[in-house]
Amino acid sequence: MTLKERDKKHLWHPLTQHQLHPENIAIVKANGCTLYDEDGNTYIDAIASWYTCMYGHCNPYITKKVAEQMQTLDQIVFSSLTHEPAVKLSEALIDILPDNQEKIFFSDNGSTSVEVGIKMALQYHFNRNEKRNVLIAFEDGFHGDTFGAMSVSGLSVYNGPFEDFFIEVKRIPTPNGTSNDEILNQLKTISENNKVAAFVYEPLVQGAAAMKMHDAEGLDAILEFCKTQNIITVADEVMTGFGKTGKHFASLHLNNQPDIICLGKALTAGLLPMAITSCAQEIYNAFLSNDITKGFFHGHTYSANPLACTTALAGIELLQSEDIQQNIKRIIASHQDFGERIKNHPKVAKIRQTGIIFALDLDVQMERYGNLRDQLFKFFMNNGVFLRPLGNTIYILAPYVITDGELEKIYKVIEAALVTL
Repeated sequence: MTLKERDKKHLWHPLTQHQLHPENIAIVKANGCTLYDEDGNTYIDAIASWYTCMYGHCNPYITKKVAEQMQTLDQIVFSSLTHEPAVKLSEALIDILPDNQEKIFFSDNGSTSVEVGIKMALQYHFNRNEKRNVLIAFEDGFHGDTFGAMSVSGLSVYNGPFEDFFIEVKRIPTPNGTSNDEILNQLKTISENNKVAAFVYEPLVQGAAAMKMHDAEGLDAILEFCKTQNIITVADEVMTGFGKTGKHFASLHLNNQPDIICLGKALTAGLLPMAITSCAQEIYNAFLSNDITKGFFHGHTYSANPLACTTALAGIELLQSEDIQQNIKRIIASHQDFGERIKNHPKVAKIRQTGIIFALDLDVQMERYGNLRDQLFKFFMNNGVFLRPLGNTIYILAPYVITDGELEKIYKVIEAALVTL
């Protein structure tokens, strides 16, 4: 039996209606920007496998570091024990995170990093004997699939059956440069009429909302207002972190920095699962007490796994290297050129770009997971490019090691796809 046939016997895939999509492509190898399937076909990974493998698949520098660590320390409990990879990673992260970040808390995926951030914010107020039970979030945001993360997410396709169980959330639009004052007035009204604990947001780019991008000045004003009301600001940088917006973190494009930052995905370069929630010293201090119940009682079995920490350390070294920083600039310029070449295409409604994230909206009505979207996905795969359209949005978020030739192939396949619509 093929891998595809064996897969169907027992496996349940994410974001999949198996009645409609019983087949999955079996990948047997990955290297650099290339995926290899069991039938001998190759695909350029134009989305870095959900924005994780930013330094390329099976990066030899990272795999060598992890292989060495495996011979020394594989896994220990992180409650009451510590180890060098975790300590070194905390030091390396604090060096590149916004200046107000001081403490690092480990979990195991992007969703749980947001869950941790929400719990930190709620308990921060609780520990100060102040009950605040409402969160603010952007419309169309996505923060993960655990209950707190779902609560602040605004995409009903993921949340439908569970909404009766959510934390109370008030939603505001993303600022577009012309709506900033209106949103601030809305925010003030929410704050006056609710006991708001935190504002949870994706800075500058909303990933699952089809790479929807918003105004930095408007976001800055929202953060500034939140600080005047002691509303804890929680930046979900799971998607945007580690260089994708042109800076190490999207928050670095802003004047006002978040109290809490959620990290995942490219944190460990696509090799091992791990997430981190960082916070300012003030947040941490609210949990210090002779009363044990004011501690943060949240933990994961694989918190700060030494191998995952080693992966993250190697990834940060690569991120800060001259080669990767030059590659980021090269990809940004390449996308800008492609944007100029395609923006007036009759099938293109709009283009947008932040850093290496490029997106175009098709001038075609399309369901998020509808037949036309499936046809586009199949077209891309048949032409050797792994792209996953989000409704009528096609986006590129490729590894930093992608070549100019591979980028050009992605562009040409997208242009060819437009002819088929």
